[in-house]
Amino acid sequence: MLRGQKVAFRASKRDLERLWACNRESARVWNECLRLAKEYFLTIRPQRSISKSELQKHTKGRFHLHSQSIQAVCHKYLFARQSAQAAIQKGLHHARYPYKQKKLFNTKWAKDGFKVHENGTIALSMGIHGGKREEPILVHVSHLPKGTIKEIECCYNHGWYLAITYDDGQEAKAYQPGRSGGVDLGEIHTIGAFCENDQALLITGRKVRSLHRLRNKKLADIQRRQSKCQKGSRRWKKYERAKRYLLSKSERQLRDALHKTTKPFVDWCLAQSVSDVYLGNVEGVQRHTRKKKKVHRKQAQKLSNWSFGKVKQYLAYKLAQQGIRLKEVDESYTSQTCPVCQKRQKGSQRIFACSCGYQEHRDIHGARNILSKALHQEIAPWDMPTTLTYLRIA
Repeated sequence: MLRGQKVAFRASKRDLERLWACNRESARVWNECLRLAKEYFLTIRPQRSISKSELQKHTKGRFHLHSQSIQAVCHKYLFARQSAQAAIQKGLHHARYPYKQKKLFNTKWAKDGFKVHENGTIALSMGIHGGKREEPILVHVSHLPKGTIKEIECCYNHGWYLAITYDDGQEAKAYQPGRSGGVDLGEIHTIGAFCENDQALLITGRKVRSLHRLRNKKLADIQRRQSKCQKGSRRWKKYERAKRYLLSKSERQLRDALHKTTKPFVDWCLAQSVSDVYLGNVEGVQRHTRKKKKVHRKQAQKLSNWSFGKVKQYLAYKLAQQGIRLKEVDESYTSQTCPVCQKRQKGSQRIFACSCGYQEHRDIHGARNILSKALHQEIAPWDMPTTLTYLRIA
């Protein structure tokens, strides 16, 4: 399976300056892709987008980079354009096609663009220019990932590092039919799950929420101080560096917390012999809520900090590695409908209680209804009592 890993490295001062030059040159390739796409759309073939082959043809050999590094930038532009097109087709009218000019852009080496030596030295090829092969950039890595390296991307975020994509040589487990489980994603409890054998799981998301709140609080303080400074001054630049450091640190903390949240869920699925996971689709809940005037700004901020997209992404590849299928289902009214009497009500407490006598934890109630809706195409009651496991992420 393909995996990714961030690796620190050492390099000479001259090679570090060459890496900066590579990232500036990659930014020039990106800006040229934007210019070519706009020119093609407006003059050459109106109302049509430039193709992959035409984009590579117009950028080939024009920049001081390895040919595959130039192609990698073109591929990133095309991927960004396709993602924007897919978002617009889904009805997200605020989505925009790539348009921003860049000063720096990560440089990628793929296939024959690099060579790994046994002592941990990686030679990053610069290609042939003026009929002569240029001297490669040498970086020294102490701990390389075990596997076949496929791609290397040079990145900078308060320090240089390599984003390495490699094949670990392991195959994903084969799918074997078993039990099914329903998952309800939440803002307070990140994951609420229910299995066919009446086992339930709750994983709290309060740490993720506290990290978001701390980041917002510190960021607001820095921005308030920065607003009193003249733009471009030394103090203004100092606050700008502090802001970038804060965002970078909080991103790492949030990524760690979400990994610690999704891994226990996958382990729970294996323990319950789950082969199919039905995930409630919450896409658009924030956009639809913001249209309502009665929503308080604090509630809107909580929804904007909700990282359900990353949770879904982490679950997708972790479950696929274990041979578990992940399917999205419509979760409309699953948290409001009583499975016994089919009455709908919006609960404000942690326990969903209906006048007919039915009671259940709100998130487990939603996960159980999602599973029932996926298996039976309707919300039906479960006869056996639920055994709940509660996990708190430290």
